[in-house]
Amino acid sequence: MIDIDRMRADTPAASRLAYLHNAGAALMPAPVVAAMKGHIDLESEIGGYAAADRESDRLEAIYGSVARLLNAAPEEIALVENATVAWQMAFYSLPFREGDRILTAEAEYAANYVAFLQVAQRTGAVIDVVPSDATGELDVGALERMVDERVKLIAITWVPTNGGLVNPAAAVGRIARAHGIPYLLDACQAVGQMAVDVEAIGCDMLSATGRKFLRGPRGTGFLYVRRALLQQLEPPMIDHFAAPWVSRDSYQLRDDARRFETWENNYAARLGLGAAVDYALDIGMAPIEQRCRKLAERLRTGLAAIPGITIRDLGRAPGAIVSFTMDGHEADTIVSSAAAAGITIGASDPASTRIDAEERSLPPLVRASPHYYNTEAEIDRLIDHLASVARR
Repeated sequence: MIDIDRMRADTPAASRLAYLHNAGAALMPAPVVAAMKGHIDLESEIGGYAAADRESDRLEAIYGSVARLLNAAPEEIALVENATVAWQMAFYSLPFREGDRILTAEAEYAANYVAFLQVAQRTGAVIDVVPSDATGELDVGALERMVDERVKLIAITWVPTNGGLVNPAAAVGRIARAHGIPYLLDACQAVGQMAVDVEAIGCDMLSATGRKFLRGPRGTGFLYVRRALLQQLEPPMIDHFAAPWVSRDSYQLRDDARRFETWENNYAARLGLGAAVDYALDIGMAPIEQRCRKLAERLRTGLAAIPGITIRDLGRAPGAIVSFTMDGHEADTIVSSAAAAGITIGASDPASTRIDAEERSLPPLVRASPHYYNTEAEIDRLIDHLASVARR
């Protein structure tokens, strides 16, 4: 069980807002804020370099915390500025040639897909989209049939930015492992709302952010790279931290995943990320996932009873992102009316998941994303508000 009262006490804004926008940027708990403020104060007192030296043990411990969160090893973790940088460092490390194939899913996120397009235009590689099955999940059987010797990467988004979908990441991993194909998993919306075990999933690379369900600060993210693949990848850009300058004419890449990092970074934000990971681990990812799903299901059930609302979620077991439309009301208008009532939700533009949006003829969607610190009363408050809007 989660001590909801304590979690909310650690989240002062929860006393004045029904905050249901955790898929965008969650509310940071007090220990995260304290870790960041404390380091900024220390930097102001003794300088940035001295502050980093004094906090070196805590900064180093972040790698271990992220590794525990993912069931990985610390040397397989790189800390970077955001999930996009993490994903790009992995993707652009892979060599592609004309005719190579990249397999991805219909619900792939825009930031990833435009990178596919850029590499395809540069190299002649081909992007092939795996169709979805009847539930909206990536069709694992179709993926298996699409694999051939030209496939050089399988890259999917585990939990897309809308649609509530949770793609079958582990089933994809089994196929990738069986065929020896590198597997890059975008876990941006998964980390923090559900248990993540890279060994069970079978991915070779995984990217994530701190600011969403993990409840960390903006400007933080991390990359996991399996040890067996690590030595085969040269980052698309390096500095003297990632690759020390060992002689006049040579450099040597680091042996660990920190070859994907650069020397300068925001130490205060990193400490906030570490505090967020430790906070989640202390609660336990299993109870977090259970509560997130419970609250999301309560919301879906309530919305389904409101005339004019269409729930746009997919998959056999949707996660904690609830997407919907309301007849006669634009998504932004609904978001604004909720904000006026003290309820924070968001919207998702079709351009964020263009293939899925075009396949389903989706307009901009309203997106509500509850987290474990939300209450059933807050879920009901949103349902009641939308019911009143629908009656007008």
